[in-house]
Formats: sequence, structure tokens, C-alpha cells
Amino acid sequence: MQTLNRSFLWTIFDAESLRKALRGAHMPVTYPAYLRRIFLATGSAAAVYLAVVTYLTLAGYEIMLFSVIPDFTTKVILFLLIVPGVFCVLYWYPFLVAQGRKTKIDLDLPYAITYMQALSTTMTLCEIVRRVYDEMDLFGEVSKEFGLIVRDVEVFGEDLYTAMRDLQNVTPSKNLEDFLNDLILLSDSGGDITAFLAARADYFRDVAEREMEMAMKTIEIMAEVYVTAFVAGPIVVMIMVFSQNLAGQNSLSAWMPLIILGIPLGALVMIGLLYTLLPGENLKITRKEIEDREFQDELQFDPSTTRVNTDLIRSLQRKRQSFKIQKALKQPFRHYISNYQWSLMLGFIFGCTVVYLALTGTLTGIFPYYTFEVTACLLSVAYMLPVMVAYEGRRWYVNRIEHQMPEFLRELADMKDIGMTIQGAIHRIASTKLGVLSSELQMTSEELRRGRTVNTALVRMEERIGLVSVKRAISLVVKASEVTDYLKEILMIAISDFEHYLKMKKERFNAAFVYVVVIYLSFGVFLYTAYQLNTQFVASFMAFNVNLDISSNVADMFHIAIVLGAFSGIMAGQFSSNSILAGLKHSIVFLVAAVALFTYIAGGV
Repeated sequence: MQTLNRSFLWTIFDAESLRKALRGAHMPVTYPAYLRRIFLATGSAAAVYLAVVTYLTLAGYEIMLFSVIPDFTTKVILFLLIVPGVFCVLYWYPFLVAQGRKTKIDLDLPYAITYMQALSTTMTLCEIVRRVYDEMDLFGEVSKEFGLIVRDVEVFGEDLYTAMRDLQNVTPSKNLEDFLNDLILLSDSGGDITAFLAARADYFRDVAEREMEMAMKTIEIMAEVYVTAFVAGPIVVMIMVFSQNLAGQNSLSAWMPLIILGIPLGALVMIGLLYTLLPGENLKITRKEIEDREFQDELQFDPSTTRVNTDLIRSLQRKRQSFKIQKALKQPFRHYISNYQWSLMLGFIFGCTVVYLALTGTLTGIFPYYTFEVTACLLSVAYMLPVMVAYEGRRWYVNRIEHQMPEFLRELADMKDIGMTIQGAIHRIASTKLGVLSSELQMTSEELRRGRTVNTALVRMEERIGLVSVKRAISLVVKASEVTDYLKEILMIAISDFEHYLKMKKERFNAAFVYVVVIYLSFGVFLYTAYQLNTQFVASFMAFNVNLDISSNVADMFHIAIVLGAFSGIMAGQFSSNSILAGLKHSIVFLVAAVALFTYIAGGV
């Protein structure tokens, strides 16, 4: 009987594929344990659904999603959708996560190979793998994969080649698997690893571009599904309900629960899929404290015999806090965009102001129609506006820095080529106009004048900027300068890498811009349809002395517009940057447009 059960399960599930997906997704659970979780969650979902349906039936409630479908049939349909849905979502989740990691690995792999190329002239292959693993914030999922090699070598005692072959068997990226295979063969044969890495970096740049094209196809499919199902769907429902209202048969209120719940749920599912499958636009600013050990060794003392001056420590802490406040006052905009906590606090203050105006009746005088709905919209806008300003300000700062970095590296390479030292080149470039980057270069130039080494000054600059793209380029130059004085070639590699990154970013923006425009047009069509139905369409029946009471339908349309506008804006941000924060500006525009239409243009009907 046990053999029969195993054979039956084997025919349903591809055990080896699921095992590999769990490993590729870096999920710390075995195949049998995960399968038990799937069955337990599916059984729990079925039990909860049956309990809820039994209670509703005994209490005399009916589930009527559609007026033409009976209650019992609706319950059966929901059961067949929910229970198998839970099973399928849990079963395919590791495959989705593994696919998402594959895309991120393929996009970051060229930069990791370029970094390996810069280190390969003086380091062994094992040391290079270790360095890539240590740079987790620069190479993301590639560093995590190399971490498996480091674990197998340093913890489990395997040799490097065995660890690399083990990674080949579990990595979700076919490109990384092929790269490791070629690297092992070349290293065994004693070939030139540096030349091999240079060739592979160029090849995988082309692979990354093709991977980005596939990612854009995924976004295109999701955008079409969202516009068709969640924007065009409500428009069709509105037209159908208005036609039925002419005969006094139906109202839009019966469809409201399905629309109001369906739009957010559909948007959340798509947001989750996009987050899982595709990398987002990286605007993260990370900074680390740089310890100064250039001029002396770290002081050693025994706490049991050394007397600690607590007053001095408190004084130093107060001065450090004072310096932070002075820096924030000198650069308030940069301080504001570097931390979203300030924008959240400001949003809370704006939200409290809107609530106060609503409670005092001020909003009622300004917006006589649908005051509650308008208050909800204004409250949402008040919370989103400061965060949106912080995000868009950070985005502007990141874009300016990234577009100025290739120019800085190219000028550095030209001056190095004519015999100028790096210190002299930085002093000269800092005096030129490079926009936002000039202030950082001026600080770096001043640190060099005060005696810091070039590498330390550059590392401090990259940590002050805090962008992954900048850290990749500067780290490449710093590591190369530690092993060779011929930096022209390394600088050109860094420039090529950075320009490839900017090219990929621009191509993604141009491709996603089309989908953002489609969402704007779709929401505009929704508002225009609502306006026509509530004004000219109704007025056309007045000539026949037909009085239509559409006040409830107008309110329902306003509710749909609020939900649709908020989530359509978020989806526009997801399609353009795979970030909810990127969609706040679109949501604000949509909510303001909905308020303007239903309170002033169509509010009196």
C-alpha cells in the first residue's frame, strides 16, 4: 500500500523538479516537509470554507456573486476555485521564486564577472569567489550563489571544483551553470582566466539584454491582463447596469462587492508576481562606517585596568549628534530623501490636518457633494504626497549621480593616460562642473589633501553616495589599483559596465512607459464613460419625460473610481519601476481627477 501511494504521488508531482526549485529558491525546507505543508494548508482552507458556508446557510444568508447563478452553484464554484487555488499557489511558489532569482542572477552576472576579471591578475580562484560573496550588496543573488561555494569549501571541507559543480546542480540560472562549467574546464587546463573572464563579461552583457527583453514581455502580458480585466471590466459593468436600470431591473450596488474586492485583490496578486519574478529599480542608499586605520594601529586596552572617562564619551556623543543636525540643516533636501521616516511623519501631520478640516465642517463647504468620499481621497493624498516627494527626489538624485559617473571615470582615464596621478586627476576634476557629483568629488579632494590614501578616499566617497551602481564602479577601480598601476584598461572596463547598466535602465524605462500611458488612457476612458452616462446619456431621456434616479449609481461609480484610481496608479509604478512608491504620483493624479469629476463636473446630477 505504501509503494502504491508513493507511485501515485510520483505520477502527480515531479519530485525532482520541486526539490530543485526549493534549492534554487533558497527555501530551507525539504521536499517531504514542504509537501506536507501544502496538504495541510489545502485541507485547512477547505475546512474553513466549509465551516463559513455552513454557518451562512444555517443563518439564512445566500452568496449571490451573479444574479443568474443560484446560491448552491455559486458555493460549489467558489469551493472549486479557492481550495485548488491554495494548492496550486503553494505548489508553484518555489518555482516562481526560483524563476525570479534566475532573472536577477542573469542581470547581475556580467558585473560580477567584470569584478572577477579585475581581481584575477593577483588572486587565486578561491579568493576571487570569496570576494564576490563578500560583496553581497553589489552583486545580490550572484553573491548568494557564490556563498554556497564558500560554505561547502570552508564549512564542509570540499575542494573548490567539487563545490562549484554542486552549485551547478542547484542554481536556477542556466547561464551561471554554463559559466561555472567553462570556468572549471579552463582552470583545470591551465588557461588564461583573465582573458576568459573578459570574453565572458562581454557575452553575458548580451545575455542580460535578452533577459531584460523577456522581462518586458512579462510586464506587457500583465499590463494587458490588468487593463482588460480590472479597467475595461468595470466600464462594461457600468454600461450594462445603466441599460438594465432603464427597465428598472437592476442596480450597480449588487455588483459593488465584486468590483471593490476584485480590483485590490487582482492588483495585489500582480504586485506579488512582479516582485517575485522581476528585479525592481534599485534606489536603495546604503552607507557603512569606514574605520580609519591608516596612520596607527587599533588601540588595545584592558577594560578592567583602564579608567573610562564617561563625561568625555558623553561630550563626544553630543558633538557627533550636533554635527549630524548641522549637516541636516545645511543639506535639508538630501537629508529628507535619504530617510523615508521624515516623509511618513509629515504625511501623518497632513493626514491629521485633513481629519481636523473634516470634523470642523470645512470640507463640507468646499465639497458639498460626496463629502465622505472626498475626505477619504484627500486623506490618502495627504499621506502619499510627502512620501512621493521623498521618493521622486531620491530618484532624481540617483539618476543625476549615475549619469555623471561615466563622465567622471572617462576624465579620470584620460588624465591617467597622459601621466597624471589619480590624486592630481581627482583634484582637477573636482574643480569642474559635474552637477551633483561635484560636491562629493570636492570632499574626496579635500580628504586627499589632508593625507588620506586614494583608495580610502574613494571608498569613503562611494559610501557617502551609497548607490550600488556607484559602488560597483568605484570598487572595481579600487581593487584594480591595489594590484596594478596601469588603470586605463580597468577604467575603460568600469565605464563600459556603467554605460551598459544605464542602457539597460533606459531601455526598461522606454518599454514600460508605453504601459503607463495605456493605464492613463484606460482610467481616462473610465472617467469619460462615467461622465457621459451620468450627464448626456441621462439628459437624452428627459425629452421623453422619463425620470431616472441615478444618485446611487453615481455614488457607486465614485467608489469604483477611488479604488480603481488608487490601485491603477500603484500598478503603473509597478510596471515602470517594480516599486509601489513609484506609483504614488500616479495614484495622486487619478484620485484628484476622480474628485474633480464627481464633485464639480458630475456632482450635481
